[in-house]
Amino acid sequence: MSGSEDLPRSPAGNYNPWLIAAIVSLAPFMEVLDSTIANVALTHIAGSLAASQDESTWVLTSYLVSNTIVLPISGWLANVLGRKRFYLICVALFTVSSVACAFSTTLSMMLVARVFQGLGGGGLAPVTQTLLADSFPASKRGQAFSVYGLTVIAAPAVGPILGGYLTDNLSWHWIFLINLPVGLIAFTLISTFISEPALLIKERKELLKAGIHFDFFGLFLVALGFGLLQVFLDKFQEDDGFSSPFILTCFVIVVVSLSVLAVWEWEHPYPVMNLRLLKNRNFLIANAMLFFVGFILLSSTQLVPQLTQTLLGYNSVTSGMALALGGIATIGLMPVAGFITGRVVPAKWLLFGGFFEIGVSLLLQSGIVPGVDFWTLSLDRVLQVVALPFVFIPVNSMAYIGIPPRQNGEASALVNQCRNLGGSIGISFVTTMLAWRTQFHHARLAESITPYTSLHHLSVSQIAPIVQTQAAFMSYLDMFRIVGLIAFAICPFVLLLKTPPKQAAQGVPVGH
Repeated sequence: MSGSEDLPRSPAGNYNPWLIAAIVSLAPFMEVLDSTIANVALTHIAGSLAASQDESTWVLTSYLVSNTIVLPISGWLANVLGRKRFYLICVALFTVSSVACAFSTTLSMMLVARVFQGLGGGGLAPVTQTLLADSFPASKRGQAFSVYGLTVIAAPAVGPILGGYLTDNLSWHWIFLINLPVGLIAFTLISTFISEPALLIKERKELLKAGIHFDFFGLFLVALGFGLLQVFLDKFQEDDGFSSPFILTCFVIVVVSLSVLAVWEWEHPYPVMNLRLLKNRNFLIANAMLFFVGFILLSSTQLVPQLTQTLLGYNSVTSGMALALGGIATIGLMPVAGFITGRVVPAKWLLFGGFFEIGVSLLLQSGIVPGVDFWTLSLDRVLQVVALPFVFIPVNSMAYIGIPPRQNGEASALVNQCRNLGGSIGISFVTTMLAWRTQFHHARLAESITPYTSLHHLSVSQIAPIVQTQAAFMSYLDMFRIVGLIAFAICPFVLLLKTPPKQAAQGVPVGH
């Protein structure tokens, strides 16, 4: 099967589309990996750049802000610049910026490099999904997205392990330098094997001939709204929430700008974000599902290493290894999920069962006890993530049903924006709630402590750290329980998805 008459938008040319699927998954794996790999090295980076711990968090925030801004407009940029050209620009910019990060000697240099790295990384995932959607008929998209799914689900698990190993055994510079060989390989393979179909060349010429109607105001609203939203989420707990004038100002600007953006883009004839695609019911619901996939995946991925390092005394490598078994299980099940989606089991029921199993596993993990051993945590993580392939692949496959092929790029941009936004909000949510629930449990436990209280002959001053540890542990259990209940709450909405039409299941594109 090649991208020719049946698939005129396919980038495969005369090559096997499965080769293309493997090649285009390399760059986004590097990007998703990088979004988590720097977390474990933040203390080392801060020390090397003579920055405070608070200042060093901007190393993460600067990347996420620029990434968030470019992601929703990547479909438009690919149409204007040409899909292959835009993809190569993103890979090159990400790779060069990674090297610049490694050789930064001041915090300012690092932040500038991270901004450009985020701009390059933001376009990789949407274009990858577009290339996959255009390379395979609808009947085989589930299998194709299983290849891409490895990057999205496995990379967050691998990132902390690899980051911890490189930081502990080499230096923090290598968490960025590792992108150089991967980026060079990806750039070479994409240049060699990916083609720009004649149909896309023709469409781009027609677009340029008609004149580029650039939506400057829409771009301004995207940058302002989504950029400040990321700052708001990243700094909410650190700056003491809404009691901070800075956070409150950010919130007001975000609400106003995104509200205006929604109205402006809906009516604009040439939007940078094609929100009118959300009129398609399946696409709207699929985006909501992907928001919660990102929310659940990244919030739970944040909780486990944090719990093991702060309360169980694990180092960064061992903490990362607690996620590794789940990552291996996910990688093994991804091809299975790709094969059975829509063939053996209807996608809708795979989604329902997947979210339900995730809810059950998180509720089970909310029952762990202090002093829980490594293998129990690892197996609990396996139970959490084994259902993710059976959620991620069906929802991505169903998202494109009913979307005109010409709009696959714009659809991919929205799909990835929703998933990334869900992840950012999930991390911010659990970080904030952990602090609040720790305070709540500490107050309740402290109520029972009096000057006459003794615990195995310990004094009140000796009991205080024990109370704090118990309160923190209980807050983690609360978070597992809350995220699990969110997974359960999604299940009924899955039933609103329409079953793909028969012609879509056979690979025939379906219009509105």
